Amino acid sequence: MTIDPQTLHFDAIVVDGHCDTLGAVLRGERTLGERSDRGHVDLPRLRAGGVTAQIFACFVPVDEYRRGAARHAMQRMDMLHQALESYPDALLLAGSAADIRRAKAEGKVAGILGLEGAEPLEGSIEVLHCLYRLGVRNFGLTWNFRNEVADGVMEGDDAQGLTPFGVQVVEECNRLGILIDVSHLAPPGVEDVLRVSQRPVIASHSNAAALHPHERNLTDSQIEAIARGGGLIGATFVTEFLAARGQRVTVEHVLDHIDYLVRTAGPEHVMLGSDFDGATMPEGLEDAARYPVLTAGMLARGHDELTVRQVLGLNFLRVFEQVTGK
Repeated sequence: MTIDPQTLHFDAIVVDGHCDTLGAVLRGERTLGERSDRGHVDLPRLRAGGVTAQIFACFVPVDEYRRGAARHAMQRMDMLHQALESYPDALLLAGSAADIRRAKAEGKVAGILGLEGAEPLEGSIEVLHCLYRLGVRNFGLTWNFRNEVADGVMEGDDAQGLTPFGVQVVEECNRLGILIDVSHLAPPGVEDVLRVSQRPVIASHSNAAALHPHERNLTDSQIEAIARGGGLIGATFVTEFLAARGQRVTVEHVLDHIDYLVRTAGPEHVMLGSDFDGATMPEGLEDAARYPVLTAGMLARGHDELTVRQVLGLNFLRVFEQVTGK
């Protein structure tokens, strides 16, 4: 029997593991509730693309550190909370897998709050507790550089792993039910997280280094180690992580990485993480409304219906439930 890609896509749970849209909203470039031709994500385009759940990263730019990383992160969080109040018929806050299922049943988008970098903690585990109460359920421990938790990928060959505070943060995320995200972590940090964490972890937006040797992509050994721990690798749409600079990059490059990750990690350990509004996108994936082309592409490449549903969102749903406990 032939599977119709559109029918499958809009029936499936679709989860995007990373976007930087709250920064654009904070800068006043657009709102979440109104469809725009700018950037990549707003609620109308998420719904047009069949996206069930979206992790909204709270990233603190380096030039904001001196004015207060916690302040800036909470300003971004406030953008999502304001949208929750303004668009209750389209958006809900997801603190659990049950909330994602509810969003699917109600035709809404489940917004998941994430941190990208530990700078907002300012060395305090109590701040982590407060951010959890505000809804944070995904935590990328670093951006590209060193912080009080660990070193990022741009620290180079001298990069270190988790600090003692970093170990405490990982253990507390396990206890609270916050999903740990190793994208942007230097290799020693990835190794340490996998050793310390008692819960599965994700790399929300990192591709396969075997296909394109960018610093932000994962080696086969990293991919396999994350999968052995029950975690997920999120194929990302960032053109720089897909092909050499100056090369024409299309949705086919994303599908190449999905294929490779499915073969290397297994179909139960692959997810999607666009990095919309944080990078340049390939042809065919210009914004969130274009998500159905991935379903069509995976089916055209011979992936069965279960694998497609797993990659689109079922894998994330499983791991999110394991970590949040509900």
